[in-house]
Amino acid sequence: MKVYKAHIIYTKQRERFEVLENGYIAVDEGRVQGIAAQREDLGCPNAEVVDFGNKLLIPAMNDMHVHAPQFHNQGIAMDLELLPWLENYTFPEETKFSNIDYAERIYRRFVYQLWKMGTMRAVTFATIHTESTRRLMELFKQAGMGAYVGKVAMNRNCPEALQEPVEEAVSGMLSLIEAYNNPQDLVRPIITPRFIPSCTPELLRACADIAQRYNLPVQSHLSENLGEIELVRQLEPDSDGYGDAYMRYGLFGQTPTIMAHCVWSDEKERLLMKEQGVLVAHCPTSNLNVASGMAPIRTYLNDGINVGLGSDVSGGHDISIFRMMVYAIQISKMHYQRNHALPFLSLSEAFWMATKAGGTFFGKVGSFEKGYDFDALVIDDNTLHPDEYTTLQRLERFIYIGDDRQIAHRFCQGKEIVLDSKQWE
Repeated sequence: MKVYKAHIIYTKQRERFEVLENGYIAVDEGRVQGIAAQREDLGCPNAEVVDFGNKLLIPAMNDMHVHAPQFHNQGIAMDLELLPWLENYTFPEETKFSNIDYAERIYRRFVYQLWKMGTMRAVTFATIHTESTRRLMELFKQAGMGAYVGKVAMNRNCPEALQEPVEEAVSGMLSLIEAYNNPQDLVRPIITPRFIPSCTPELLRACADIAQRYNLPVQSHLSENLGEIELVRQLEPDSDGYGDAYMRYGLFGQTPTIMAHCVWSDEKERLLMKEQGVLVAHCPTSNLNVASGMAPIRTYLNDGINVGLGSDVSGGHDISIFRMMVYAIQISKMHYQRNHALPFLSLSEAFWMATKAGGTFFGKVGSFEKGYDFDALVIDDNTLHPDEYTTLQRLERFIYIGDDRQIAHRFCQGKEIVLDSKQWE
């Protein structure tokens, strides 16, 4: 057992921060055993104490939606809407991942950048390529970080090189499930139909069958773009909306489900999301960059829908979840200007989405409550002149103007994660 001392900040509920200045947190076998203002109150007098001094100790970040193979395209093609962006930039890039050497190079850099920015767990899209996806999973394992990694399923409305027959898609998914489906592992598979426009009914049913047979989670995209929604309406005329189409195929909460974006989800779709326990991955930069719109997150929270944050690289240009907090707050303020009945997000709410709300998808992750995995970051904000501010102001300043240089230590499930840039970049 170890005891860590620092200025501890986390969120039990979204409405407020829990702050314990010069507090102590006991960790054993990767999990939080207790938290207290005095060391003796922890009941472990013989434990080693690691004193982080004046530094901040916060839960690590969770990225609930990110496309690993798009990492090389980060920051380009930001002048197109979703569907032409996919056709002209994203799909051509993803075809390159049939080459395992290329995949190794890009994925290694991708995992390193997540680590660098303090993201210890991610829900990740790969490509249709089984062996490249396997390599991404191995890299996450090698790094000691947590991830759900999805071999993408798609067989229509995309280049021929990315259209995988249903039988091959199923075979590839099953081979990864056989190798990685241990509930105790940090890296596990997630069933990943790209979205309804790129999957035939047969492929969607196959994905649902595997998810339910092996009790695996599902991730996809929902109501991101108006053109996309119209295409779904044409492809699924018997469904009562985009979410209902997923529901009919068994891919909407029948097992734990993440739907990214949800920019244009109407009241009926939101009700279905709540009833099915679907988690929304809010990706503010991506929604702006590919001109999809601004997701009404306050409405989702009011409706009792769980919301996490996603970078959505490379629709999103920034892989930092700290930045996603800032953008989420700013977008909520734009909604507020149009409707003062919908208060904009507070910092604690954005922080809660980035940590505990998203972390629920991985289990007890994202908080420092007893029994939670010790996923943590130690923030050394000395260069930001911390003595002039309160503890919460220090955290706010780091979120808005800090960067990876202030992250002194990173932990995932109790283990400090240290990556050498020479081996990973």
